[in-house]
Amino acid sequence: MHVIVTGGSSGIGLAIAKLYAARGARVSLLARDKARLEEARAEIAMLPGVDSAFIRTASVDVASAEQTTEAVRLCEASFGPCDILVASAGIVEPRAFDAMPASVFDEQISINLLGTANAVRAVYKGMKSQRSGRIMMISSGAALIGIFGYSAYCASKSALAGFAEALSAEADAWGVQISICFPPDTMTPQYAREIALRPREAEILMGAVKPWSAEEVAARIVRGMDRGRQKIHFGFSLTALAYFGPLIKPLLLWWFSRKARKIFGDEAHSGLADAGKQSFDRDK
Repeated sequence: MHVIVTGGSSGIGLAIAKLYAARGARVSLLARDKARLEEARAEIAMLPGVDSAFIRTASVDVASAEQTTEAVRLCEASFGPCDILVASAGIVEPRAFDAMPASVFDEQISINLLGTANAVRAVYKGMKSQRSGRIMMISSGAALIGIFGYSAYCASKSALAGFAEALSAEADAWGVQISICFPPDTMTPQYAREIALRPREAEILMGAVKPWSAEEVAARIVRGMDRGRQKIHFGFSLTALAYFGPLIKPLLLWWFSRKARKIFGDEAHSGLADAGKQSFDRDK
């Protein structure tokens, strides 16, 4: 069995790669950072019973269709056709929309959405010809509801849900299984960076949520794929939001809006009062 994991150098992708490697699968890791890829390869090779010859790495920017196609071609030349693709490569840079440069917005769309599509495209024809294969797209709990400061991330991750659903309608007749999962906050190197960038307003509105470990998330994803599940959710709140969103979201969004108006309204009022005082002082 050949498993290809994009974003496989760290976080959820690496944790999933470890689980499949421990089963004896041939694993190909795709990511941008060569040094981190080698570190990931060494970590997997240290697992009991894992043959380092069955681990391959490829430095690639999944936002490039050409790079991704070529990397997958080389991996398949070494380990045979891809049986399982886990599209885990992703990036998040939370900022208020009007403070987010277009380049930062575009990068999140390019990697999270187009990068997933590029990886899927690179293996899909081969899976169709074999009439078998499994594809897992890693979305996010942020796909289920809009979050302050996450306009690009929510847009890119929610778009994956539509992509997975539409592709599943095409792939089913060919024996190719399309799945998607919606992980919660997860302890990864990227999460640490995200928290450092998260706007204060988002912290106030969202409150403190204990993140899952990458190993917990990976185990649920692999277990769900083994069972042929098309959608995988995590925790009571996100599962309820996924299944009862039309009923729950209006109340949640109303509450967020009310809280935001109170927080920002007080700040705006304070700011206007300070500005007025300064103007009055200058006129005296």
